[in-house]
Amino acid sequence: MPRPVNPVQMAVIGAPHGIRGELRVKTYTGDPLALGDYGPLFAEDGRQFDVADIRPAKNVVVVRFRQVADRDAAEALSGTALFVDRSQLPDDLEEEEFYHADLIGLAVRDGDGAMLGRVAAFHDFGGGDIMEIDRGAGGTVLIPFTRAAVPEIDLEGGSVTVDPEAAGLVETGDEDDMPGDGRDFDPKSRPRGPSDAGGNR
Repeated sequence: MPRPVNPVQMAVIGAPHGIRGELRVKTYTGDPLALGDYGPLFAEDGRQFDVADIRPAKNVVVVRFRQVADRDAAEALSGTALFVDRSQLPDDLEEEEFYHADLIGLAVRDGDGAMLGRVAAFHDFGGGDIMEIDRGAGGTVLIPFTRAAVPEIDLEGGSVTVDPEAAGLVETGDEDDMPGDGRDFDPKSRPRGPSDAGGNR
């Protein structure tokens, strides 16, 4: 199977587990044990990984990949992100569920329709999904991906609407509030991705 053309991140490899090449893996699927159900996984450099065995372990899963034979090989993979192609994922999403891959590249506008930039990427630093906006010459900015900050998504129209104040893009006069740092948002206030893969968990 060729490497993904429209990649959606499904997991990230952590530390080795034991001496047989098993790895601790953080999954972004609704059911962590379903990681192998979407077919082969691929690293950004095109390397393929097939799930041979998987079992739960606290907040992660322990995975044995067919391509990883020993601990030395496993240690070299720490931090590797794993992807599948968007076409491998189901389209029967519920309302208010989106794949991040479908949003990247969309125009970002404020409530008045003014162009703020384009969706560049999504990140999860442990406190909830963060949307990165490319503002062209203005660089990039990070905002919380919540209902308050991103009240509307129009896939057909090719845009997302951002509330600049809720997103932290407007100076409030409080020196402790840094625009775009996302420290004051509740990551659980708006689940924004699919429950099964590649979106908000």
